[in-house]
Amino acid sequence: MNAVRERNESAWLLADGGRRLDDRLRADMRRFDDDDEIDLVIVGCGAGGATLLQRLARAGWRVAALEAGPFWDPERDWVSDEAGSHHLYWTEPRVIDGADPVPLGANNSGRGVGGSMIHFAGYTPRFHPSDFRTFSLDGVGADWPLDYDDLRTYYRTLEQELPVAGQHWPWGDQHGYPQSPHLVGGNGEVFLRGATRLHLRTRVGPVAITNGRFGMRPHCIYRGFCLQGCKVNAKASPLITHVPDALAHGAEVRPDSMVTRIGMDDDTGLATGVHYLRRGRERFQRARMVAVAGYSIETPRLLLNSATTGFPDGLANNHDLVGRYVMVQGAPQTAGRFDDEVRMYKAPPPEVTTEEFYETDPTKPYRRGFSIQTVSPLPITWAEHVAAQGHWGADLRRYMSDYVHWSCLGALCEFLPLADNRVTLAGEKDHYGLPVARFSYSQCDNDRALMKSSQSVMESILEAAGATEVITINRYAHLVGGARMGDNPRTGVVDAACRSFAIPNLLVTDGSVLPTQGSANPALTIMALAARAADLLVAGSRSGLRPRARP
Repeated sequence: MNAVRERNESAWLLADGGRRLDDRLRADMRRFDDDDEIDLVIVGCGAGGATLLQRLARAGWRVAALEAGPFWDPERDWVSDEAGSHHLYWTEPRVIDGADPVPLGANNSGRGVGGSMIHFAGYTPRFHPSDFRTFSLDGVGADWPLDYDDLRTYYRTLEQELPVAGQHWPWGDQHGYPQSPHLVGGNGEVFLRGATRLHLRTRVGPVAITNGRFGMRPHCIYRGFCLQGCKVNAKASPLITHVPDALAHGAEVRPDSMVTRIGMDDDTGLATGVHYLRRGRERFQRARMVAVAGYSIETPRLLLNSATTGFPDGLANNHDLVGRYVMVQGAPQTAGRFDDEVRMYKAPPPEVTTEEFYETDPTKPYRRGFSIQTVSPLPITWAEHVAAQGHWGADLRRYMSDYVHWSCLGALCEFLPLADNRVTLAGEKDHYGLPVARFSYSQCDNDRALMKSSQSVMESILEAAGATEVITINRYAHLVGGARMGDNPRTGVVDAACRSFAIPNLLVTDGSVLPTQGSANPALTIMALAARAADLLVAGSRSGLRPRARP
């Protein structure tokens, strides 16, 4: 634990005595003037932005993160109520279309310091080595310009910093976790019972939820509101895992600052800073480097909206790749009813999992695969599940009164990257006066086959556990892609160091750089890529324009 504290003191900088954050960190943080040419300005303070911020602040860089949403106070802003938590989500207008339009909002985007990790479920698996070579191995997707070995150390160090609790992991690159697994609740017991009868390997974890005191962070109390913001600070989010240390080392987090455009010097071809709106005023922050970490809708929107004479189709869009290859994971949820009470919400939502179906199985009519984990929809979300089956009125009330008897599993299916699944700019404007993002999405036959297979497996597990009834709702999760990394400018927007091919001092450090998405939740991989990008920047020159890092 001492080694963790030496590189990230966030958990020890939180307030004691019942407070969730130390207000002095915010009150006393360094504040740069717009006219200060800082080393780097980061757009967004979620998984990628906050990790980059903390690493560079530790290295002595003059760095600021501009966040469109507020600087959250867990005590004041987060509530134990589904209906009272919508302010955590990015709900700005967007246009969705395509053959299979993806609903956007609570399940895909975050708002405020901490980003979507404020309301994520805490599940933090690693990608598999095969995820980085899907085209070479399976003839689908794309190969990354880096491999698993390039991220292994970053995975391990971040698992310690969050920290992650779980059993030894037998899939992919086998590894352990710094904290022991959580106790298993009713939902996990159902999964374990059904999987055992089907001879499927399962594991408890990995979740970035403390299993024991960690610095000033307490043990999880299993209150069931992980997706509404963890009010006790047991669940990891950048707000409490990396931002405090960043502030303590001289970084600035500037909330309520909506970045509208990246400034460019057409003569040099370099970014000069960012234009942003704050408190009704248009402002410009000068910086020697710019990093965009707004995630897979807002990052392409910002790059496209920042078009200049030198980049008439959008920044770094010389080869029409910005906004393309956006992916979601198919995330069907299958629930089963049991005679005994389950109370599926009384544990970390993704408590038990299996990755037995993660890799390509040559006997199946599809490529790549899916993972399965426990999920724990709260009553409002559960009502949506039930209503989607056509149950209304008295029938719906009966299902709702039966809520504690249901168990729920969720799959994450690896949908393939397709060029026409993309973000573009719509004709309508939002209240900032910016073009609204249009997100077009259509599934391919491989995607649909994965969804069908995962549903069948989840039904089998629940029935083997003793379910008397099963129902399934199709859902989607975890947007990635839109500014993918590649080996060269014709295959990617950025290189393996997350640096733009077209603009040497422009980086992208969020999930939009992922060429494929695996069947794992992406948060840990996004953080690992950002931490690696920071190391490559620090290794470069500290004066003038820093040289390009080699992939």
